[in-house]
Amino acid sequence: MTVTTAQKSAIQEIIQVIKSVTSPKKKRNLSDPFLDLVDRDAWANYYEVIPEPRCLNGISHNLQQGSYKDPLQIYDDLSLVFLNALYYNEPASQIHKDAETLKNILESEWKNRTVLPPPARNSPPPTSAQKVHGQLAKQQLQSQSQSQPQPQPQPPTPVTSDPTVTLAASVKSAVQQLPPQTGTSSSSPPTVELQAPQQSLASNHPSSPPRMSSPDMDVDVGGTPEPENMGADDMARDGESDLVVQQLERGLPRWEGFGDFGWMKEKEESEERWLELVLAIKSHKDAVGNRYATAIEAIPEETNLPYLSFSFPLSLKLIETRARAKAYTSNKAFDKEVAQLFEKARRWHEPGSDLYGHVLLLHRLYQTLTSPLPPSGPPYVSSTNFASLRAGPGTARPLHSSSDAEKLPAVTTFRVSSKDRTFVDEVTYRGWSIKLADWLHLSNPDDPSKPIIAQVFKCYVSDEPAKKGQPGVTACWYYRPEQTFHPAQRQFWENEVFKTSHFADHPVEDIIEKIACQFTARHIRGRPRPPSWYLGWPLYVCDSRYNDRERIFVKIKNWNSCVPEEVRKSADFMPIYPFERMVFPRRFGSPFLKGTRVRGPGGIGESVDRAEGERIEGGGTGRKRSRKPGAPTDISGPSKGLYVGVGPATVPGTPAQPAAYAPLAAGAQPRAEDRSIVTAAGGAAVLGNNASMEKLSAETAKHFDRDPDTNEVLWFAAPPLNIARKPAPSYSLEYLHWLATKRRGVEVDEEEEGAKRARMTATETVERLLLE
Repeated sequence: MTVTTAQKSAIQEIIQVIKSVTSPKKKRNLSDPFLDLVDRDAWANYYEVIPEPRCLNGISHNLQQGSYKDPLQIYDDLSLVFLNALYYNEPASQIHKDAETLKNILESEWKNRTVLPPPARNSPPPTSAQKVHGQLAKQQLQSQSQSQPQPQPQPPTPVTSDPTVTLAASVKSAVQQLPPQTGTSSSSPPTVELQAPQQSLASNHPSSPPRMSSPDMDVDVGGTPEPENMGADDMARDGESDLVVQQLERGLPRWEGFGDFGWMKEKEESEERWLELVLAIKSHKDAVGNRYATAIEAIPEETNLPYLSFSFPLSLKLIETRARAKAYTSNKAFDKEVAQLFEKARRWHEPGSDLYGHVLLLHRLYQTLTSPLPPSGPPYVSSTNFASLRAGPGTARPLHSSSDAEKLPAVTTFRVSSKDRTFVDEVTYRGWSIKLADWLHLSNPDDPSKPIIAQVFKCYVSDEPAKKGQPGVTACWYYRPEQTFHPAQRQFWENEVFKTSHFADHPVEDIIEKIACQFTARHIRGRPRPPSWYLGWPLYVCDSRYNDRERIFVKIKNWNSCVPEEVRKSADFMPIYPFERMVFPRRFGSPFLKGTRVRGPGGIGESVDRAEGERIEGGGTGRKRSRKPGAPTDISGPSKGLYVGVGPATVPGTPAQPAAYAPLAAGAQPRAEDRSIVTAAGGAAVLGNNASMEKLSAETAKHFDRDPDTNEVLWFAAPPLNIARKPAPSYSLEYLHWLATKRRGVEVDEEEEGAKRARMTATETVERLLLE
């Protein structure tokens, strides 16, 4: 039977109907995941489980080329598209539900077209995964029954109607016969679920292929999204949400490790240099003589951390032993192993801890010593923790700033500079390939334990005479919560950062590692695809801008304005692997209210109002701001996600209440209380409309002392007591001179009397004693 023109036209209509099916909210096409085949490199396991992969675009192409000789052959292929998805994916997944929907539409549309022959069978095709793996189970069961001795006749047993009882052994055998998982998409053991004889033997495979969307919403698998109304699908970050994230992350590709570029160049006497570098790291001390290398030496030699790029034993002692024995074959081999040691140390210690900071400081020292212009030493001393800049986020001010009252180091700019440099598409450094729009951890000169979070806006090679040919990046800084001034009631998402208008030039020696930062619309929907991000890399979320000159937060409405112009609207910019549904991060209170002293240049404080028309740093003028409740300054922070911070969570649109603190446990650090005037008066809810607030101007506030913990202006609950104070005594210079002379004279007389006593003879002494 050949495919006639009428049949071909009818089949094309069916395919078009399938492609046009959308979700109930019409935000996505259900057929998108089925248009093309699954990526073989990322999901090799899929091709081991599914015998006959099919996709809609492939079937359409074959239909146009006349490859089919029978309409029912086309029907079988269309059925396989959705049967494969039903077999490979879990029943509760969104892609499984969509496949079921489209399969029913296929059957209905096929029956409605009389020019097409009815399907020859109601069961899956013989080449489907359901039939192939079912046949494997049947064959295995028969093989086992033939190899075992025939049992003695037994009394008849009741017949059960539960198909799972009958096929339990065959399921286990079939799973054993399936091809092993050679891909990197899952590390969990296979599980089997059987609900009916016609169901799949089920999932001895990882979660859904990373191409499907969350229910009833757009998935920004490419390009830069705009924020959407997320109130209808507000999901707290509960245990179920954690399972959604874990399910996705179990199937994500793993990082293969550092590349073969950007390592130390081969030089003479390199073998002696290896040991010098190791000893420099091992012996470097702080101002009081404590060695930083104890943070690395405390790490076990065995490597059992998840998501590392290697699994062999590695320690500083091993590297020292190999360096002494000159066991490395090249500078590259030595350099790469040191980089892997620092990778292991970064993953071992808690980010933000002192030990983590020690590791990053030693990492930056090593990169300084191997730079084109290494410092003299040992000992090696640096006022910037070996970072190239003099100040970091929160303490740096822009170049050409009009206000230098605080005398902060000027290191940043408000735009990308093109002076004395040649822009390039890529720079390489120690196995990292850095390109436009990549996210980085950069050395922080103020606090090594909190590296600078930045996005690359340009890669360049310097043309300055002193730095000729040296590569670098121009990056936009993102601030951490502890690097901002914010109200005490503000909340933050886990790993939330804030975009600023600060740009800085960094040499490649400042690069610590690649990271990723997602804007809200993507972060709640999935995780970035490689090579933008891999499991184990730090991941941040950004929801707002931070204006450090006025100390205000502004929720980002146009994400395109936050990324380099070259990648705006690009389909290749940080696409995601989607969750089964939206997952919001956990929320935390201010880091300054955690009970322990937090290092950071920020603090608890309100925004700084500027006079309308007043010029501000970075260009522009001050603007009049609304003082009405709910003004768009984002002072309360995110409201979605489970709140796990200090004190009660505030409800959006309601005044913040003073936090209630429990009694301190023995040895616990006291919390930094909210000591604002409003809180002391009972809170905004108590005051209502009976009070009005006016903020001190910057000109007035500078004359008052500030709290060392919160940086707030100190205030007192009552005026000073009206008590007369006794004035301190005062004396004239003449009297003080006379008093000093008199005291000096007494001292001279006593010295002369002592000298006379010393000159008396023995006879005179005896006579004087007799007279006395």
